[in-house]
Amino acid sequence: MSETQSATSHAKMVPMYHYVTFLCVFVPTVYFIVETVQEFSMGSLMTALLGAGVVLATFFARVFPLGVQDRVIRLEERIRMERVLPEDLHGRIGEVSTDHLIGLRFAPDEELADLVRRVLDGELADRKSVKLAIGSWRPDYQRI
Repeated sequence: MSETQSATSHAKMVPMYHYVTFLCVFVPTVYFIVETVQEFSMGSLMTALLGAGVVLATFFARVFPLGVQDRVIRLEERIRMERVLPEDLHGRIGEVSTDHLIGLRFAPDEELADLVRRVLDGELADRKSVKLAIGSWRPDYQRI
């Protein structure tokens, strides 16, 4: 992959999902709801409910895999920390939150110990601050 990743350019947008699918699902649902309010019938109500269900299904079709992805990242980073961190930090790996681990996955092994210490000291509050503190970005080209 030729594109360079950084803290500001690593987010992955899939236009067909994030824009086209959203419009194809959300806009008709709004129309169905408006139609139901303006000219109520059992048929229009059922259509509006179906539309709302499709919007929810589309939303959860994105949210559930992101939750699984976060769990996998947490596991991968804890395994990497066991391998890379100095012995004095091994006992504190469990104190690093999933949010911080998601940010730390972009840190190279050489920077990991310092960043983990900063996280544990409360200097880096969330994944964004961790990402911004990384000096040499370790890209992830396999994310979905």
